Amino acid sequence: MQNTTNLTRRSLLALAIGVPGAGLIACGGDDDHPSFTAGAAATGDAYSADVAGQVLRDGGNAIDAAVATAFTLAVTYPEAGNLGGGGFMNIYMDGKPYFLDYRETAPLAATQAMYAQFKDGAGNQDPVSSIWGAQAVAVPGTVAGLWAAHQKFGRLPWQRLVAPAIALARDGYLPSKEAIAWREFMQNAFATAPYPTNLMEYFGSMALGQLFKQTELAATLERISARGADEFYRGMTADLLVAAMAQDGGQGLITKADLLAYKPVWREPIAMQWNGMTVLSSPPPSSGGIALAQLLGMKSVLSKTLFAGVPLNSAQYIHLNAEMMKRVFADRAQFLGDPAFTDVPVAGLLDPAYIAGRAAEVNPVGITPTNDVQPGAPKMHTTHFSIVDKWGNAVSNTYTLNMPYGSGVVVRGAGFALNDEMDDFATVPGQPNSLGVVGGDANAVAPGKRPLSSMSPTIVLKDGKPVAVLGTPGGSRIFTSVYQVLANMYDYGMDVEAAVRNRRFHHQLPQGSVIEGEPSSPLPAELAAELVARGYTVSTWAFSTDVQAIQVLNGRPTAASDPRGRGKSVIAG
Repeated sequence: MQNTTNLTRRSLLALAIGVPGAGLIACGGDDDHPSFTAGAAATGDAYSADVAGQVLRDGGNAIDAAVATAFTLAVTYPEAGNLGGGGFMNIYMDGKPYFLDYRETAPLAATQAMYAQFKDGAGNQDPVSSIWGAQAVAVPGTVAGLWAAHQKFGRLPWQRLVAPAIALARDGYLPSKEAIAWREFMQNAFATAPYPTNLMEYFGSMALGQLFKQTELAATLERISARGADEFYRGMTADLLVAAMAQDGGQGLITKADLLAYKPVWREPIAMQWNGMTVLSSPPPSSGGIALAQLLGMKSVLSKTLFAGVPLNSAQYIHLNAEMMKRVFADRAQFLGDPAFTDVPVAGLLDPAYIAGRAAEVNPVGITPTNDVQPGAPKMHTTHFSIVDKWGNAVSNTYTLNMPYGSGVVVRGAGFALNDEMDDFATVPGQPNSLGVVGGDANAVAPGKRPLSSMSPTIVLKDGKPVAVLGTPGGSRIFTSVYQVLANMYDYGMDVEAAVRNRRFHHQLPQGSVIEGEPSSPLPAELAAELVARGYTVSTWAFSTDVQAIQVLNGRPTAASDPRGRGKSVIAG
């Protein structure tokens, strides 16, 4: 069966990528003056890594490789790669930073009280009504985002970048055991859902060792290849998506007017100075960049006092970080949302004096009770892949369907799953969502609004050149994981592979005394016992991240894919 895998990949690369260098568009690099010894990519699976590597070798830049990677993952990583979701792309191109927000938006008919009509067996608002079924779907942004990035920075023709995904959907690929496991898990969940889903109709035949073909998805990708984003938002695909809102009796809200109104937004990335470098990450409507900056900033403030001499990942190290993390989550719940609807005090939350004040609240010996952790008073912010090209350009991209396989609704006739991003709003302010985080009025549902996110695609610069590109899926666990990997690399001197491999943990509100370890690498019994003695509860329930990272030293990139996942890294010389 390995021969089938290799043949499939060789065939798609030979047929879909074509002749190296053909049809180049002059953008994003001078072939005679490379900045790095090679390009590199760390992506969610082997298929997308192979595609990204070939695009880079054939003269594509980081944006070209990102577009091809994203479309490939929409085929081969179906639980998170997507056409029916959205995300964020952090870009460093020709020495300048850019940030593209292609997050989903609430339908125009959405209201703050829209989920009150959905009741559970006890007559209360049903908490899964914003997770399962067509009423959980927000207006997708992925295709518009990829198109906008390519229009601005692409070097190779659009059709050439979509071609590998078309070949994989049409001719088939070998599904991973992880995709099948998530399919089985969600199959059981959807079986009890009171809202119509049709996941098994499209993904029920996935099996290990057997080529999985998606003919409807291939046809959709062919239309997108020919017509670009207009096909998804105005063409046959748009008609099929709108029809999916009512299929099987669904109660989805997306209309053609919603699709016509959708626009990705170019924003300024969050930028902070740290350890002599510039860290670029995601602005609102993501909480990720602000949260990452606050965590890195608080640790820097405390580095010579409370962290001095504290061993990495010891009980005291975990406790100090938990104290910082809970304050970040308090600010997140109070202040962060879509900046088009909420006055987010970005400058105040990033003010060094404010961060130092929050750091001073850290209790070095005891757990601050949840009720005592209040927002500060600042002065008035799925799957991931990382790519660099030989010219020193970089892309850090995180996009998602939210839960695995999203809402469980697959667009009939188009073959792709739709997101359940409406659950990222505070559908009931103050009540935890499916990831256990709370939100307030700043993140309440409103028509056309983007839900708050934790996605944190990050690029680190030194002397104006990328030295690290990283990110991860994982919901509210995203920015705490990115923070820990950066601290491992630059506070504790680990190389990128060791930094990604090292054990991670998580802490958030309102679970103010819970330390989450990783199911793949549980906290050692002695360490867990020490944390319990301090008053914590140790859990491994839901902490799962998959960091994809690149480090550049002396112009030479090294890429690392998280051993927790099925990702692959390539160097494209």
